[in-house]
Amino acid sequence: MHNDHFRFDENAPLLRPYAMIRGRTVNSRPELDMLTFVVTVEYGPRLRHPEPEYADIIGLCRVPQSVAEVSAKLRLPLAVTKILVGDLIGDGYLDYRAPAHSDVGPVDLGMLRAVLGGIRRL
Repeated sequence: MHNDHFRFDENAPLLRPYAMIRGRTVNSRPELDMLTFVVTVEYGPRLRHPEPEYADIIGLCRVPQSVAEVSAKLRLPLAVTKILVGDLIGDGYLDYRAPAHSDVGPVDLGMLRAVLGGIRRL
């Protein structure tokens, strides 16, 4: 089955996300998921990461964003975004709040639909 929404772009830089996270595949913050909200700390330390994506995340998160929104707005893979956000939390640049889980199950479907709707509007 072919899906036109998920085509492989052979011109896309494949190594850039890998290099950005230095080959790491495991997030240092396992509690982060796509619905975790992150926000820039008001008086955080001076940014020490040279990669521009870190500064982009800090700028974007001056207003609370979910990890999924950060990923979509910066056009980064979710796994890469989670690692970068985890780095920024660990270094004191971002604060986070895990999503509240409801009695419906481990994930609130209403919240997922809202996030998906926001991503589609981008």
